[in-house]
Amino acid sequence: MNRWKRVILITLDGVGVGAQPDADAYGDAGADTLGHVARACDELCLPNLAQLGLGNIVPVAGVAPAAHPLAAYGRMQEASAGKDTTTGHWEIAGLIQREPFPSYPLGFPEEIMAAFRRKTRLDPLGNIAASGTEILRRLGEEHCRTGRPIVYTSVDSVFQIAAHEEVIPVEKLYDICRTAREILDPYRICRVIARPFAGQNAESFKRTAGRRDFSMEPNGITLLDRLLQAKLEVHGIGKIKDIFAGRGLSSSVSSSSNADGMIKTTEALSLVKNGLIFTNLVDFDTLFGHRLDPIGFGRALEGFDRWLPGFMAVMDEGDLLILTADHGCDPTTPGTDHTREYVPLLVWHKGLREGFSLGVRETFADLAATVGELFSLPMENGTGFAEQLESCDPAATPDRGKTSTGRERSISE
Repeated sequence: MNRWKRVILITLDGVGVGAQPDADAYGDAGADTLGHVARACDELCLPNLAQLGLGNIVPVAGVAPAAHPLAAYGRMQEASAGKDTTTGHWEIAGLIQREPFPSYPLGFPEEIMAAFRRKTRLDPLGNIAASGTEILRRLGEEHCRTGRPIVYTSVDSVFQIAAHEEVIPVEKLYDICRTAREILDPYRICRVIARPFAGQNAESFKRTAGRRDFSMEPNGITLLDRLLQAKLEVHGIGKIKDIFAGRGLSSSVSSSSNADGMIKTTEALSLVKNGLIFTNLVDFDTLFGHRLDPIGFGRALEGFDRWLPGFMAVMDEGDLLILTADHGCDPTTPGTDHTREYVPLLVWHKGLREGFSLGVRETFADLAATVGELFSLPMENGTGFAEQLESCDPAATPDRGKTSTGRERSISE
């Protein structure tokens, strides 16, 4: 009988841990999301992540390396071309993208916009690269006067459509995005994003929680597909359903914030008995990385750190917890886009007496390979490290997870 029942994989969206060797090719030389956030926050308090081994991965101001880390720790390098959410998550799930998704920082070509106008019967505003807050200041009031949706993009492969909820209702906006998705599939544009907003004028416009991503389907078999084919459960929380275009999931729930995502991750332990719980916590990226707010970023990390011990306490013996990220989003570097960075890797289960180094992994796909090994499901890409985790099975070593006095070690010690 397989000793592993569930894997809980939590992506801390945008929490990179230093520039990759090829970062300069992406304009990201010197990026270091976690390091720069820690230095901006004079007293970043992450005691529980520190005990797991966060400070053992890379130097982090205020987060000392643990003499005896509780988790296996390391960092992962992205092998795919790109630095966007979809590319990162697909690689975590075992798909490596050799060609980047196309982006249009000067706006979309006329053939795309003509097809959009023809199929939606709408004449959009914008068609420029801009941040989400900037575009509302520039075009929000004109949109409200004319009813014309706002189309904009970024350095990522995204086609974003913004509309005031009282001008274009959210469900109508979703329909427009579905049409755009059909138009854009042949161009391999990664995501169409619905960006509803509210407010009375340019000074008060604010994006609402109705964001929804319409992604391309994965271009190969993912870990999620393999698990589902094996009759195991795959439960997505947050953006996971959108990122994988609904594929490979037996169930999913959206989330309105990190706090909501953490609550729903805890609730998922009562819903999922065998398989994968896959959570994306997006606030680090959306609210703080893109908005150049390192202090808010740090406080969000502290909120996650406070939640962690309670969650780990209710995990079962057959559960494996994996904490990682999908890219960086350094709020202290020029520009508001993602950054090409290593991502952290922390892996813990209740039978782990003491953590150990997993080194620098050559691809995010090592996670898919590892989870595949745990459930006897072969994956095409990545090198798994399940054997190292299996060697820490408490059934084989009864005193694992205990101190020298025989007490159970906890993350709060």
